[in-house]
Amino acid sequence: MGAASGLAAEKNGGHTDPMKTKTLALTTALTLLCSIALSDSTGTPVRGPVYTDDGRLTLPEDYREWVYLSSGFDMSYSPMATMDHHMFDNVFVEPGAYKAFLATGTWPDKTMLMLEARRAQGKGSINKSGHFQSTEVMGREVHVKDTARFPDGWAFFGFDGTEPAKMIPRTASCYSCHASHAAVDNTFVQFYPTLLPIATAKGTLSAAYKAESEGRK
Repeated sequence: MGAASGLAAEKNGGHTDPMKTKTLALTTALTLLCSIALSDSTGTPVRGPVYTDDGRLTLPEDYREWVYLSSGFDMSYSPMATMDHHMFDNVFVEPGAYKAFLATGTWPDKTMLMLEARRAQGKGSINKSGHFQSTEVMGREVHVKDTARFPDGWAFFGFDGTEPAKMIPRTASCYSCHASHAAVDNTFVQFYPTLLPIATAKGTLSAAYKAESEGRK
């Protein structure tokens, strides 16, 4: 057992107490089991957002190593929106937040989701029809859950390049749109095909989304 056990034996006249030995072994085993259980319950830690001193969000440059959720093509939530080009939007989520969603059906605090917009191309190489994504990144937007920092829990940050981004003002339509139509916790899980079934099974779909879904039937 080591030097400490040897010293205890010497104090007891060279003999160890069997009951104390069994108690120590049981305590050690219980401690080990508790540690394993705690590790399993906490899972992958959530890597939270990093802000500058003036409150801007730094770009998580490794976001393409995060968990990919879905891509949209020419999506718009406004019937009046028009574009002179085609566009893909790709959504990634920080791995720790993704693991938490799989377990609970909702997002933990400090969740970050990245929306990356890329221009769509139709002509290139051997392609004869359809569209593929170009190397041109047209914009990035991060949706952050930080309940200690934001009154409503969530905020948006838009990036033109790689420099830290200011928060998008709360007067922007994206806030009210998400609040009114998000399937889960202010996020459009209805457009994430691998997560919507989980939220449905966990019972975490918003009342507003369920009402919209019933109205479309």
